Amino acid sequence: MADDEQKFALKMVVDGKERGVTYEELALSNNLAQEALVSLLIEKKLIDPKEFMEKIQAIKKERYRSPEDLQK
Repeated sequence: MADDEQKFALKMVVDGKERGVTYEELALSNNLAQEALVSLLIEKKLIDPKEFMEKIQAIKKERYRSPEDLQK
């Protein structure tokens, strides 16, 4: 693929013009939205930051196994 060609995750229409959204842009957008959501939940005291981090670690351990774990 040439440098000026990009793979698009999706195409959207903004002000009547079609625009391609790259996978990098989509990942960044999702990351920003998730960060904003978590920040609001913490600010409004709907979730505890420590519990949130513990939950992330538990899910990571459950779903993402290292190659060593797979050999057991």
